[in-house]
Amino acid sequence: MSGTTIKQDLPPPGGYKPINYLRVPAKTYFSGVQMFVLFNVVTFGGLYIWSYTHEKLKRLKTEDRASRLALQPMLYAEKDRLYMKRLRKLREEEEELMKDVPGWVVGTYWGEPIYQTRPENEWHEIQVTEYMAHSPHYKQQYINNFFKWL
Repeated sequence: MSGTTIKQDLPPPGGYKPINYLRVPAKTYFSGVQMFVLFNVVTFGGLYIWSYTHEKLKRLKTEDRASRLALQPMLYAEKDRLYMKRLRKLREEEEELMKDVPGWVVGTYWGEPIYQTRPENEWHEIQVTEYMAHSPHYKQQYINNFFKWL
């Protein structure tokens, strides 16, 4: 270290620039009046677009509701038709299953009517277990669990 010279860090020639300690205001893009006008234009433009879209959506909802109401009787009739087909199939399966049993009448329990308190021509709803009588076990479980959570 004996023969080396140390260079000291000194200010540049002429000195440092003066420190800027004054407030630097932000650059303004719009004046207050321009911002107020722009706000009103955007707001009323949005309201116009919303009202136009709202009317269109209202017409679409009305059309959707009308189509549902028009289709509802047909869908109920189709559901009832499928229900009656299933009941007919159950009676045919019972008839096929019990054809070798003497004295068995379809729709009764050894000749005794199942629904004794109702007139013969009155409709009665059957239970889910009766409706799913000849179905696989997994379908019966699905239907039972479905009706538990209704």
